[in-house]
Amino acid sequence: MTVELNTVAAERTSVELFAGAGGLAQAVERAGFRPLLFNEWDRRAGETLEANGAKPRVELDRVPAPGEPTPLVVGDVRELDMRYLRTADVDVLAGGCPCQPFSLGGVHKGVEDERNGFPHMFRAAREVRPKVIMVENVRGLLRASFRPYFEYIQRELTLPFAERADDTTWVDHDASLRELIAAGHGPASERYDVVVTPVNAADYGVPQVRNRVVMVAFRSDLGVDLDVFRNAVRPTHSEAALNRSIRDGSYWERHGGVPAAIRDRVVASLPEAGQDDDLAPWITLRDAIAGIDGHPALPPIPPRFLDRKERGLGGFRDHIGWPGARVYPGHTPNVLDRPAKTVKAGVHGVPGGESVMLLDNGTHRYMSVRETARVMTFPDDWRLEGPRGEKMRQLGNAVPVKLGEVFARAIRQVLDQAGA
Repeated sequence: MTVELNTVAAERTSVELFAGAGGLAQAVERAGFRPLLFNEWDRRAGETLEANGAKPRVELDRVPAPGEPTPLVVGDVRELDMRYLRTADVDVLAGGCPCQPFSLGGVHKGVEDERNGFPHMFRAAREVRPKVIMVENVRGLLRASFRPYFEYIQRELTLPFAERADDTTWVDHDASLRELIAAGHGPASERYDVVVTPVNAADYGVPQVRNRVVMVAFRSDLGVDLDVFRNAVRPTHSEAALNRSIRDGSYWERHGGVPAAIRDRVVASLPEAGQDDDLAPWITLRDAIAGIDGHPALPPIPPRFLDRKERGLGGFRDHIGWPGARVYPGHTPNVLDRPAKTVKAGVHGVPGGESVMLLDNGTHRYMSVRETARVMTFPDDWRLEGPRGEKMRQLGNAVPVKLGEVFARAIRQVLDQAGA
């Protein structure tokens, strides 16, 4: 059952920018951090956060007490003054900065793109002085064309208080940061130790191949053990383990109704067995639909129900059939016995067929919003607001809850160990 955003009382606290539909917000709160503020510019995403317990902020400079709703500000982060939060001794400042500037699916403007959210995270760090900064973004930041700026981001996270002047280019500021870091500039309370972790969400039990990069910066005066953190965020699941479970039959034991012909076809499609590991199997799309971690199975959507009507099939909200799915070269569907393709911020029919699934009977259809939410590891009772296209876009822009939770729990672990 979902824990609403305003009900967890914890001794540790968090602030989130670019909160979106609440994927990272759920993850951080599940790890035991009480949220003090959400900011999100998109109106529909703001409605989703409000539907799940957050409330529009009324008092501009008051820190909410335990048990109070999380204050929500829907608007431009550039107009958000967060200095009042410094007195709260915030543990985590989190955010999934807008990824379009660096995404393969975007226009790749990078630092020149006005949607680049990193400068606002740096300003928030100066205003809030959190113990930890956690940022998720697309793997595109690691491309050669963005590598210099990505390294600059890490240096700004290291020294966020060495503020860039308005008339200074990021290249000039980067050169200055290099010198300051080499000289050990500033007190430890104004420096951060940065850990960069490229991830595939499938390696953490998310039923989706989603390549991202997670940056976590710990304030240097806390004495956090970075090796303990790195060990805590190592992958827990693997493709090799999935293939092994398909071959030895343990995968099919939880999917007893799959015809033998399909099982044989899936086994025949596997690559040669590689080196074994001691990790858990990747979670597949079939697993997500059938129910994992105690979730009930989603019912099938009959062809006659592909009519855009909400029927509450099986009691599930947003499990609606949508007509018109097509497959063609370059636009191929998700298969049931692998993790889903990366959920993208499209309506349906996005490039690559990411929202289409191939069924056991050889037909294909669009995935429902609820199936897509399962792939993002959102709980079934998490309400998404807006029309279908807006809900799918919110999910495509979100951080998978289970992925974010791994990192948030690791942050909590090392902070607790350090007594910070």
